[in-house]
Amino acid sequence: MAIDKNQDDPEQKARASALRLLARREHSRQELILKLRQRQTPETVIDRVLDDYEQEGWLSDERFAEVYSRQRRDLGYGPVRIRSELQQRGVRLWPDCLSGMVEAEWVALAIQARQKKFGLGDIAGDWTEKARQARFLSQRGYSGEQVEQALEAQEGPEI
Repeated sequence: MAIDKNQDDPEQKARASALRLLARREHSRQELILKLRQRQTPETVIDRVLDDYEQEGWLSDERFAEVYSRQRRDLGYGPVRIRSELQQRGVRLWPDCLSGMVEAEWVALAIQARQKKFGLGDIAGDWTEKARQARFLSQRGYSGEQVEQALEAQEGPEI
């Protein structure tokens, strides 16, 4: 009988759901709030459970930001997009793994993304192609300066 009572307890359900979600991957607090709301969990229960998980160290926006931003950077996304995606997930801080990066590293990643998608051929006279590649890099989240430098890159030893 006690087992059935625990299964109907909204706090136990919330704890189990949140723990299952965190076992799969890191989540931000906001992501877990949204997912628990979808499961019809009362707001007071959500706050209590997530506060406990933060105190236990199982939920951390800082750790989520580090993992998420490192993954996105490795997939070829730029700082503008990564920052935007973190903010959409309720994380306002800029993780250490990205704050230590200098502009030249972001430019190198933009060049790498361009090379992977288009190659590094000379596009100086082809405005249509230049605009197409610039749009691609901008959508990936690179700044205007980073895009410009990436578009100037060509095959050769300087890369």
